[in-house]
Amino acid sequence: MRTARILCCLCLLLASGCATRMPSNARTTASSPATATPAVPATVILVSIDGYRADYLQRGLSPNLAALAAQGVRAQWMTPSFPSQTFPNHYTLVTGRYPDHHGIVANTMDDTRIQPDDRFSISNREAVEDGRWWDEATPLWVSVQQQGGHAATMFWPGSEAAIHGVRPDYWYAFDMKVTADARVDHVLQWLDLPARQRPRFLTLYFDQVDHQAHEHGPDSREVDDALRRTDAALGRLIAGLKQRGLFDRVNLVIVSDHGMAAVPADHLVYIDEWLDTRHARTVGLGAIAGVQPDAGAHLDTRQLLAPHPHLQCWKKQDIPARFHYGSNARVPPIFCVAQAGWLITTHAAHAKHKHEDEGEHGYDNADPSMRALFVAEGPAFRHAYVAPPFPNVDVYPLLARLLRITPESNDGNIADVSAMLRHQ
Repeated sequence: MRTARILCCLCLLLASGCATRMPSNARTTASSPATATPAVPATVILVSIDGYRADYLQRGLSPNLAALAAQGVRAQWMTPSFPSQTFPNHYTLVTGRYPDHHGIVANTMDDTRIQPDDRFSISNREAVEDGRWWDEATPLWVSVQQQGGHAATMFWPGSEAAIHGVRPDYWYAFDMKVTADARVDHVLQWLDLPARQRPRFLTLYFDQVDHQAHEHGPDSREVDDALRRTDAALGRLIAGLKQRGLFDRVNLVIVSDHGMAAVPADHLVYIDEWLDTRHARTVGLGAIAGVQPDAGAHLDTRQLLAPHPHLQCWKKQDIPARFHYGSNARVPPIFCVAQAGWLITTHAAHAKHKHEDEGEHGYDNADPSMRALFVAEGPAFRHAYVAPPFPNVDVYPLLARLLRITPESNDGNIADVSAMLRHQ
């Protein structure tokens, strides 16, 4: 996720000194202590490394992550949901629903029932903070709090909105200028809270790997540097947990939302060569694109729907079933997907914004370049276990079991991932 969003300055907290004090600018909504239970489940920290393609682990640049994978569990890869974009997949990870079922169907989408003259995008702060976009599902932090626990989000799509009227107990609005180390320090600070206020479900989000891959490509020196820096921040988290005597009592689940494909500068597909865009608007461009006809307009879409090199378009009702996509009202009537490594655009859009990205995602979620990361370590997980690939909707029922909460209705299957647990 590349778009910076405005936030008042976040203080950098040292591991000692003020570690038990909440910073003055923290968003805190906890009003009462969690109900004590005889057997408190281990704390769960869900870490996302945006854009960490599954095979990046083999580069030898993530020693802390590799050590966790070796002593705990790693999947050969995790298959993201379609479309393989940031917001849809992060919300899938914490709801267990496919994007078509939780409503965040793309990073950019329309819903005239909510915003007739505007659209949802990751850069539209007003939309991101509007719970109506997110209310088709219930994320884990809401369920944890409704069932007697506390939750904290150090950035996560959806956590800035009041979903069903509920915000995380402790949270920050996204600001990409906050360093990876500072994000870790905030998580550790929350773990220093008194037991009755301490969150038992926390999220932590890193974005530099994704950002550098968009700017420079997945095989670039800049991505390698981002892998090293992010792994060092993960090492900081591990060291902080050990200093507090918490490492053996925390279940760490480390995931990514999608992979990344290299995009040569000339790999562009112009959909306006087969569609008269004077009577339709495009909803998002890039790896995917939607086409929404103007009210009352009759479009001849036969050329667009015909086979094309590097592009496939469908009427929404004809999108292949394996994508689990196309029933939601927010999916446009015509939906197009580029071949991995290509981008969809129009001549007018390209004239305004020349293609500068060297890497992209959002493609067919079965493409190897979109494969995501899954690593887990903690008291609930087996030692040195390599799990077969599984869809990311399965992360939610796994987390619900770790947290000992009753899950919401979801598309995941705990049977797919139960073999990675010590006690199934």
